[in-house]
Amino acid sequence: MKSYRLLLGCVIALGALGLGARIVYSQDNASTPGTVQVHMVITDEAVRDNTDLPILRPENVQVKQGKNLLKMDHVIPARGENAELQFFILIDDTCDSSIGNSLNDLRDFINAQPTTTTVGVGYMSNATIQIAQNFTSDHALAAKAVRLPRGTLSAMDSPYLSLISLIKGWPEQKVRREVLMVTDGIDRLRGERSSNYQYSPTYSRAYRAPPPGPTGMATMSVDADSASTAGQRYGVIVHGIYSPGVGRAGRNAWEANLGQSGVAKITDETGGEYFALGIQSQLSFKPYLERLQKILDNQYYLVFQATPKKKAGLQRVTISTEIADVEIAAADNVWVPAANEPSGAKKE
Repeated sequence: MKSYRLLLGCVIALGALGLGARIVYSQDNASTPGTVQVHMVITDEAVRDNTDLPILRPENVQVKQGKNLLKMDHVIPARGENAELQFFILIDDTCDSSIGNSLNDLRDFINAQPTTTTVGVGYMSNATIQIAQNFTSDHALAAKAVRLPRGTLSAMDSPYLSLISLIKGWPEQKVRREVLMVTDGIDRLRGERSSNYQYSPTYSRAYRAPPPGPTGMATMSVDADSASTAGQRYGVIVHGIYSPGVGRAGRNAWEANLGQSGVAKITDETGGEYFALGIQSQLSFKPYLERLQKILDNQYYLVFQATPKKKAGLQRVTISTEIADVEIAAADNVWVPAANEPSGAKKE
């Protein structure tokens, strides 16, 4: 069985072949005294779908770290020589097989990608991923790898731990790196239902389910927060589409809503988008994927000067624009190296 570890060698190979382009911008004055240069990917979005999007420029984008306005170096459209995108599609194997018709929409979406996009496909199961297709610029090959989810439960089903496995096995490069998760978001591994507030199964670390709230009901999976942090730390934008899952948890409206909350949290905090029509099955993914394509077509690299702390880490930033009827989607936090530490230093 193919493992997510194959992803590491594949991406390194892509880099060796020159398929992993880097952000192209001047390195002059890379940093000013007391600051370090950092970069992140942002999305220019219209408040209404019929609004034309203006080109973002350094003078109409603001970045704040706390109350401090930061110096902007570059706002670079993710187009032309900067259009490279590594896009990974994660499908939950606990999804109901009724998703079948929507998978054709997903195949069409893959085939319509530009040549600058490499696509990978994998399936979430047992708190990890099984690679169906490593990153490839052969979109027909990637589309062919999309299959029906098995619609079964494994011993350890957690879409959040599967996502973390993908992110941590994905070598960092200065290209866009984005994920589309198709899942109900339910953490079946933790078993956080109202009747089970004892020690839950463990995965990599000891864990105790939180005490029940006033109603005795479960809360959002703690691993949703960990997955969000991993995405922000490594600069991976996560998008999500809700698809109903199998089993008792999949039929439980409370569990389904908690699952949606977990995925929505990750997508919002990493700068992505979450698509759902309540907890109902969608007749088609096409409207969602059309919206997602608009997002991918209107992204920018933001390069700016951040104020470092004694230790490297995630720091909260606020990105805004004064352009009417436009809003910017971006991660809540950016990784800021410590003072005197190279911006490309390895993140712990």
